Amino acid sequence: MTTPPLRLGILLWSQASGYPAMREAAQRVDRLGYEHLWTWDHVYAIYGDPYQPILEGWSLLNAWAEATERVRVGLLVGANTFRNPALVAKLATTLDHVSGGRAILGLGGAWFELEHAAHGIDFGSGDGERLDRLDEAVGIIRAVLDGSEVTHDGRAYRTNHLVGIPRPIQPRLPIMIGGGGEKKTLRTVAKYADFCNVFGGPDTLRHKDAVLRMHCADVGRDQSEIERSIACKLVIRDTEAEARQAWAEQMAHNRTPESDWDGPDTLWLGTPAQIAATIRERMDAGFGTVIVEMPAPYDVETMERLIGEVKPMVEEEMRVG
Repeated sequence: MTTPPLRLGILLWSQASGYPAMREAAQRVDRLGYEHLWTWDHVYAIYGDPYQPILEGWSLLNAWAEATERVRVGLLVGANTFRNPALVAKLATTLDHVSGGRAILGLGGAWFELEHAAHGIDFGSGDGERLDRLDEAVGIIRAVLDGSEVTHDGRAYRTNHLVGIPRPIQPRLPIMIGGGGEKKTLRTVAKYADFCNVFGGPDTLRHKDAVLRMHCADVGRDQSEIERSIACKLVIRDTEAEARQAWAEQMAHNRTPESDWDGPDTLWLGTPAQIAATIRERMDAGFGTVIVEMPAPYDVETMERLIGEVKPMVEEEMRVG
C-alpha cells in the first residue's frame, strides 16, 4: 500500500455558536492553508443537549464561499433524507459557481431521528432503507452533475428528462460519501464517490480499505481514484493534561457531559508529537486526509499548531523514511 500525502481539513461544529464567530473561523482556516472547510448538515444540535443554537449547513457554505478565497467547502455530510436529489444537484452546482469551483458534495444516509421527527422529515423504516435511498440518490446526482439527461423511475425518486443547467465549474464536482457500512455504503462509494470518509483506528481503517477495494473491483472502478479521509476531534497543547482540560472546557460550552465524549480512536488529545504519531498511523493505513471536527468556541491554538507544527513534523518523517 502506498502511503498517501497528508491533506488537512477543518469541520466547524455549527451548534453552540453564531455566524460572526463561524465566519471568522472559516477565514482563519482559509488563511492558514487548510485544504478544505466543512460543517454539518443538522438542524438540531447533535452533541449534548439537542436544543442548542444551530445554523443550517447549505446556507453556511454559500456564505463561506463568499468570505474565503481558496479553501474548498462542503458538508460532512449532507443528509440525503432532507432533500430531493435533483435539488441537491442544483444546490451543489450553485455552490460551485459561488465559490469559483471549490465545492465538494458530501452525502450520507442520515441517522438523527429526533431532528427528523421534529421537522416532519421522513426518516424511513431503518438504516437499510436509508442507505438504499442514498445509493439511488447519488446515482441521479452523479449523472446530472456530469451532464447527462436523467429520466429515473425508482423506488424512492423519480425524475423526468432532468438536466442541470448550468453545469458545475469543476469538470467533475467531487462527491464525498460519509460512512463505512460494508455491504451498502462502501459499494455506493465504489460506484460514484471521489472521497470516502470513515471513523476508526488503524486496524479498522485497513479493513474498510480492503472492503472498498473489493467493491471497486466488483464494479470496475479504479480504487486509486477515491481519496480516503478520516474524521477526528483533537486538541493540541504543550501537555496531554492541558489538551484534556481545553477539551473539557469546549464540551462544557456545548453542554456535553464527559460520558458522551468519543473514544481514543477519534478523540486525540496531546502534544504536537503525539498528534503527529497518531496521524502517521492512519496514513500508514491508507488514509491521508484528516478532517478535524472543531467545536465552538473554535480553538485557534489547535488550528495554528496542527498545520504549522504537526503537518511539517509528519512530512519530515515521511521524507526521511
